Formats: sequence, structure tokens, C-alpha cells
Amino acid sequence: MVSSSAEPGMIQARWQAIQAECPNALNLLAVSKGHPAVAVRELADMGQIDFGESRVQEALPKQKELSDLTQLRWHFIGRLQANKVRAVVRAFPVIHSIDSQELAERISRIALEEGKIPEAFFQVKLRDDPAKGGWEPDALREVWQHLQTLPGLKPIGLMTMAPLGVEASDRQTLFHDCRTLADELDLTHCSMGMSGDWKQAAKAGATWVRVGSGLFGPRPERLL
Repeated sequence: MVSSSAEPGMIQARWQAIQAECPNALNLLAVSKGHPAVAVRELADMGQIDFGESRVQEALPKQKELSDLTQLRWHFIGRLQANKVRAVVRAFPVIHSIDSQELAERISRIALEEGKIPEAFFQVKLRDDPAKGGWEPDALREVWQHLQTLPGLKPIGLMTMAPLGVEASDRQTLFHDCRTLADELDLTHCSMGMSGDWKQAAKAGATWVRVGSGLFGPRPERLL
């Protein structure tokens, strides 16, 4: 059982505060991983449509519980393992974390088998960070023409994350570099920026920001 740590109304108040500061071109992705379906429903009542999950085994029961909310759009934002691709393709119309050619080709093949064409963000690594996957810019440029032709994917943008401990000035530069690369590849969207740095990302040209704790508060404890 999962218990929500947020006081009644706090999630909606945070959502309203963030929406008041969001530029018109910025889309808010509410990262609901680790939070119960009741919290998602609370935000959906305010008009939030897009929600991000990173673990299939957590997301599927949550989606089932919220199946009456047919307007919701689910984004997969976690690192995607090959053996989870089919489940993700079935349940998520948007995937933010395609970090290799092999994974892109696998998603495309399985998506066609499932009669799906998910919207795709390609993950880029703009600073050295052993903890994160993704293409370095030159490596992505080399395979970009091929990635664009994969029939089971709809490329719409790039995704990036700043390494832990990066100075604010370099974080701003990193976000700007991602926007520049997306423009070079003729991609509309950049998924970058989280609860602590989404405003910086927005200034650099993000079109999607992924906000979890800034909306839902700390992840609730799991109760036995």
C-alpha cells in the first residue's frame, strides 16, 4: 500500500504556482513515479494531462486504476531495458529515453508489430557522466538519417539530464547546447529540466520539463 505524504490541496497549489510561471510554449510533465494513483487523479482534476513514469511494474497498475481518465497521456521517462520494450510500447505513447541505435531499432520493430508509433525523444549526453546513457552529439549526428527513417518511431525531440553537482552556469550552457542540437536536427522539442532547475531549462528553450517532487512533494513511504 502506498500512502500520500502531501496534505490535501498541496499538490494542486504547487501545480497552480508552477503553471503561473510556465511560458506558453512550455509543457509540464508531472513525474508521478513513486506516487499513488490518487495523487495523479488530484492533478488530473486540475487539467494536467501528461504524466511520467519510469518503471513498468509500477505504472501498469496505476494506469489500470485510472483507466476512467481517458484524457491522460503517459510518458516513459526511465532507462528502458530491452526486455521491457513491448510492455512500454503498449502502455506509453511517448518515450523520452531512447539512448542507443539498437534500442531505437528494437522499439521501432516491436511498435510496428503492436500497431503503434510512439513519439520519441532521443537521449543525449552533453557532459561526461558515467551514471547516464545517451548519445554524444557527434555520434547522434552520424546515425540521425537512419533514425529518422525507422518506421515505428515518430522523432519529436531530444532529452537530456545534467550530471549531479554541475554548477548553475554550466547547467545553463548544457541546456542551451541541447536546444541548439535539437534545432540543428530540425526537432521541435527538448525534454530537459526537473524540479530544481526547470526554470533554467525553460530559459534555454525547453519545451518539456519533468517535475516530480516540485509537484507531489517527497515520495511517500511504502507501508507494509
